[in-house]
Amino acid sequence: MTDQPVKGPASYFPSIEKTYGRPIAEWKAIVRAAYPAKHMELVTLLKAQHGLGHGHANAIVAHTLAEDKG
Repeated sequence: MTDQPVKGPASYFPSIEKTYGRPIAEWKAIVRAAYPAKHMELVTLLKAQHGLGHGHANAIVAHTLAEDKG
């Protein structure tokens, strides 16, 4: 069995945690607390209220919404 590199939004998670000093679980909790907002509304919230860059905010939102969609 070989270790496959992480792909998609989760590939940003180590950089997000290092850059902003919070675990991904906390960012996901912030996103979920703002439900039922739409994708871009959630991205804007993370950027405006928490100073995340667009790519990092988008990765967190996309991954969280995909998890919750089932």
